[in-house]
Amino acid sequence: MGATPLPATTRAPSLTDAAGDVLDMLDRLGLPQVVIGGCEMGGYVAMAVLRAAPHRVAGLLLSDCTPKGDSVSRCVERLSIAERAETEGTAGWLAEHTLPSLFGRTSLETRSAMVRWTRQLIELQSPGGVSWAQRAMAARRDVTEILRDSTIPALVLVGEQNQLFSPAEAKQTVELLPYGELTVLPGVGQLSALEDSGTFAELVRGWLARF
Repeated sequence: MGATPLPATTRAPSLTDAAGDVLDMLDRLGLPQVVIGGCEMGGYVAMAVLRAAPHRVAGLLLSDCTPKGDSVSRCVERLSIAERAETEGTAGWLAEHTLPSLFGRTSLETRSAMVRWTRQLIELQSPGGVSWAQRAMAARRDVTEILRDSTIPALVLVGEQNQLFSPAEAKQTVELLPYGELTVLPGVGQLSALEDSGTFAELVRGWLARF
């Protein structure tokens, strides 16, 4: 849900297209292999890149996301958001609907400026972008076996107060990865990289320093 234009395709929304855009960018930059990662949807795109071109991935960082496909209830919720964005736009309701589950309780109680900024950011998102992202995530494929077969180092990060993807689920992800490790960030939720950016960046820099 950023500023990147939507894929120029008539196909149904798919993270495969987003992964293709990433690989095209790596080609333009002359980068044959990289450490790749992302938070939430960014993590899903990173796993789609690993599926499409495992030889291009030297390391994997996954924050607050799961290699499993959506549950039926989660898929229904995503499609409902997509349909409402298409018919009503995103003003007002989208932030109210998503903010309570995105932040940990500590952030909701003590990081009011950050919550307000995130609300403004959500309000700026285009209905088309929101719909595409929700439909693409709802349709994403399970990649548990791909992680199990990987031989790359991987770091899994998760917010202690994450309501959408628990530390217990993150532990299950790490158990799939032959060279995976888990870090739980205290006092944050789904947006751990935003809620405590300093700690998040320090952990990532320390992990990257091993390469």
